[in-house]
Amino acid sequence: MSLLDAARDVRENAYAPYSNFKVGAAIRSASGVVYTGCNVENVAYPEGTCAEAGAIAAMVAAGETRLTEVAVIADSPSPVPPCGGCRQKLAEFAEGHTPVLLATTDGGRIETTVGDLLPGRFDAGHMTNAS
Repeated sequence: MSLLDAARDVRENAYAPYSNFKVGAAIRSASGVVYTGCNVENVAYPEGTCAEAGAIAAMVAAGETRLTEVAVIADSPSPVPPCGGCRQKLAEFAEGHTPVLLATTDGGRIETTVGDLLPGRFDAGHMTNAS
């Protein structure tokens, strides 16, 4: 199963009773394992969880901390990029050159990278003088 197919499948499990906007994400870890996540809304907005954050949480819960590929899919007119918070979350666990596939349920696609999604990212190197 491709990474995009895994994201497409998990998208069906999204809990989106308020927006009806389901998003699925899949990430491949450095070990090759695929982890998935879907958005989970909450009536107490903004207490929901994004699909990308869910996939990352599943990877970390399994004991892994590096991802090598990302796919995100939604039923939208054009591919939906991760929100700002998820861009930073992806950057925490990926290299700048890590490929990201953004897709729509009707076949639209944009291929990019974590670095292109978040240029000038904040990372641990910015904290080297902290004591």
